Amino acid sequence: MKRPVIRSSALRALAAGLLLALGSAQAQAPGDVRVALVIGNSAYSGAPLTNPANDAQAMSKALRGMGFEVTELRDAQRPQMVNAIRQLRDKLAGRQAVVMLYYAGHGLQIDWHNYMVPVDAKLASAAQVQQEAVDLDQVFDVLKAANSRMNIVVLDACRDNPFAGSTTGKGLAQMDAPNRTFLAYATAPGNVAADGEGSNGLYTEHLLKEMQRPAVKIEDIFKRVRLGVRVASAGRQIPWESTSLEDDFYFQPTAPSASARATDQEADLNVELEGWLRIRNSTNPQELTAYLQRFPSGRFAELAQFRLDQISAPVIQAQARQGQAATLASGVNRYQVGDVLVRSVQDLVAGGGPQRRRVEVTYADNDRVEFNQGKALLQFDQMGNVLRNQFGTHEPGILKFPADIALGKRWRTAYRSTNDNGTVTAYWDFRVVASEKVTVGAGTYQALRVEGKGESNNKGQFTQTYWVDPQTLIEIKGEVKFMREGRVTAHQLNELVSYTRAPRPPAPATRG
Repeated sequence: MKRPVIRSSALRALAAGLLLALGSAQAQAPGDVRVALVIGNSAYSGAPLTNPANDAQAMSKALRGMGFEVTELRDAQRPQMVNAIRQLRDKLAGRQAVVMLYYAGHGLQIDWHNYMVPVDAKLASAAQVQQEAVDLDQVFDVLKAANSRMNIVVLDACRDNPFAGSTTGKGLAQMDAPNRTFLAYATAPGNVAADGEGSNGLYTEHLLKEMQRPAVKIEDIFKRVRLGVRVASAGRQIPWESTSLEDDFYFQPTAPSASARATDQEADLNVELEGWLRIRNSTNPQELTAYLQRFPSGRFAELAQFRLDQISAPVIQAQARQGQAATLASGVNRYQVGDVLVRSVQDLVAGGGPQRRRVEVTYADNDRVEFNQGKALLQFDQMGNVLRNQFGTHEPGILKFPADIALGKRWRTAYRSTNDNGTVTAYWDFRVVASEKVTVGAGTYQALRVEGKGESNNKGQFTQTYWVDPQTLIEIKGEVKFMREGRVTAHQLNELVSYTRAPRPPAPATRG
């Protein structure tokens, strides 16, 4: 019987992400230099792994075919790994390269630091880790010093830990992507990943397939990888990413890009919306999975992901980063009858001072949340999407709190708003730009700051900034401004004065 092992899934995810970044840069700027360091460690004494060395070989071959200068290590000892990192530093000097690190092998965490484990490591205690393993921060220091144009780090290293006595947590620790970096784990932080039954690990098998698709953005590649791994593992392994990239990246940029063809925004929306309306009440995970594979970054992809989580909940949940509360589990209903929110709301166009508005959840099912016996203008769905407010009704809703909101998260949404003046279509792009401490009447929160820009088909323009508590996914504070033909038509501020949560049933036990 195979003994459980801590695998390099997370580290492989990191390397794959790094790979993606490099390919994308070349796709966007033909003169860009692409550089990759690929490490796959299998031959551990007493805790061997089946696939990492194979994964490294396959990843190196794929990257070379995409224009990367690849340094490949298999079954590396610590001096070899440290020397390869030094050589990477020298190779990057003055080149403004797209850089990728891919690591497959054992990985572990100590006090919120993640380590790659060489094949010769002897780890009987936590004190030996710093001397025997390689801290990933060394790689991030090299990338930071090189001022690389783009970094992709893929870590496929989250197996059950044969060095359990030397760690302070399961799997790898959650990290936010440094500047200009795409960071990918083979499974959610604090969880374990599968080694795979074929010649490659489960995560890398899907990554190798998806990164070969021409003209697909790096974010869409990893979304498809995440979905494929989730389905293949029956929810026991769900990859995780953090990004701070500003530019698009393509591993394979050869096919015509979306920007190269004339697009009809309304026609594209109609195609996505028709597909979503057809399956939004589905209880068949395969239908939702097929939709997400077709539209991984579509206007309604977050709604489809939340619905999938409702009917087929993930078995695992990401470990919270140090000093912060965990984000509410995907697919969990966010509102319950008895929840009470009091906000201070001020309309700067209409004038007058702030007004207090109290709303209580008086009806909630898996799809609809109503306040104040239906008398309030507000109506949400269970994600917190606004179905109705003072500006009208919105189909299928204003998406403000996606299923996996996190620092660096980007999403698009679109909806049709109807009021006494008719119907208009609005398009929004959002991004989580920071994690900040925010104090309001309801208390002090370590909140995620979200910024969004939008436009409508009647020449309206919108901006929005709001802060979200990741533990409850409640908006703590916000500002929204609507403009048309250079004139501000609405400008509203809101702040949470108090929030009372009704008692929740105990969360189901997780496996992982």
